[in-house]
Amino acid sequence: MFPLPQKDSGTPTTSPGSVSTQGLHSNHGDGLEGECSGKPDQKPLKLYGVGDPTAMFSSDSPYLSSRGSIIKWFWDSAEEGYRTYHMDEYDEDENPSGIINLGTSENKLCFDLLSRRLSQSDMLRVEPSLLQYPDWRGHLFLREEVARFLSFYCRSPAPLKPENVVVLNGCASLFSALATVLCEVGEAFLIPAPYYGAITQHVYLYGNVRLVCVYLDSEVTGLETRPFQLTVEKLEMALEGANSEGVKVKGLILINPQNPLGDVYSPGELQEYLKFAKRHELHVMVDEVYMLSVFEESVGYHSVLSLERLPDPQRTHVMWATSKDFGMSGLRFGTLYTENQDVATAVSSLCRYHGLSGLVQYQMAQLLRDRDWINQVYLPENHARLKAAHTYVSEELRALGIPFVSRGAGFFIWVDLRKYLPAATFEEEMLLWRRLLDNKVLLSFGQAFECKEPGWFRLVFSDKTHRLRLGMQRVRRVLEGQSQVAEDAPSC
Repeated sequence: MFPLPQKDSGTPTTSPGSVSTQGLHSNHGDGLEGECSGKPDQKPLKLYGVGDPTAMFSSDSPYLSSRGSIIKWFWDSAEEGYRTYHMDEYDEDENPSGIINLGTSENKLCFDLLSRRLSQSDMLRVEPSLLQYPDWRGHLFLREEVARFLSFYCRSPAPLKPENVVVLNGCASLFSALATVLCEVGEAFLIPAPYYGAITQHVYLYGNVRLVCVYLDSEVTGLETRPFQLTVEKLEMALEGANSEGVKVKGLILINPQNPLGDVYSPGELQEYLKFAKRHELHVMVDEVYMLSVFEESVGYHSVLSLERLPDPQRTHVMWATSKDFGMSGLRFGTLYTENQDVATAVSSLCRYHGLSGLVQYQMAQLLRDRDWINQVYLPENHARLKAAHTYVSEELRALGIPFVSRGAGFFIWVDLRKYLPAATFEEEMLLWRRLLDNKVLLSFGQAFECKEPGWFRLVFSDKTHRLRLGMQRVRRVLEGQSQVAEDAPSC
């Protein structure tokens, strides 16, 4: 997707010095060294940015309202690569020269396991209540099962309560609903960047809510730091900057594990971020959609719901879905857990537009209660397949001498292709992205995630071996050709 235009701040928003990456621990990344790579010095990075999706927009349809025209503009500008892929999808038999999609974060490794489980007889049930209007929060039997499921897998210190659960059709709808009920028009959420760029649309299209980016960079300043590390100091500076521009910030969005970095926040870090939010009376929306996709045993994942004491439980809202952890992005099931009954009720009111059919709710309850299948069949095999795919792509990247950031969580690797850019610009990043697409492999470019260092790409590895191999062959071919272009660029 394409980045949204940003307005420059009227206050000083740059950090001193140029960006370097040195001395990384292997748990944080691979081969990110402070070197020139034949490019001019990079400009100092902004510390924050206030998003304004309409800054460069002009209406061009006589048939749509201004709001409708903006919604259409999002579609036209944000889906080029995805639309191109769908017009020329790779198929081993029907279209072997089609596009390999290493850009969309979907788990395609466990369809065999899921299809067998979802085809069993206990999944097939039709009764009157499933065909009638449900409680808009979701059927009680499903909310009870979600509460038990989250209590177990989030390791909550006390059982979670079904009255705090709201069910709807995916996390995109959750972001949209929460933005609408928590913010006035024009208000904003803080969000560490790079981040999953579609959240911009989720909070803006209905709620007209903006995002204030807390820009992170790849610089490693010591043994206890890591690339793109979020700190409370950075949050404070971004909040202060937004306030200085007259932007009212109402909350903070955290993604854990993080997309696109694969970063996993420690319990201490989570407490620090939550205490920061409490000091400033900010809501915290925590997206934990990859919580069961941590495949490296050495990486300890801790849900916000596992914390003994939340600093501000009335302003802490947790979301999860089956789209990632269970490879069901097309099924559209998401859930909110919040102790704030005003928030739960307001979101529930919007569920009449974002609800699930009764039949799907029944299937989801059956799936989530099958702890034996999840623990003994699905999760071990899913983690093993994710790890194998990650190992293959990591080794390919190392063979090419390409640095990357990966923490053993999620479906993606944050890849540093800066040395392949003749100049450190987003124009060159886009040209490289198009060359990859022209050579029938789709990646996601860094500016779509509001990364402020040109040359970073997200590469999704959660795919079958034959597609991964072919995709990486095409990536290698493009980059080998691009190396000569970069070498011809002026040296530092």
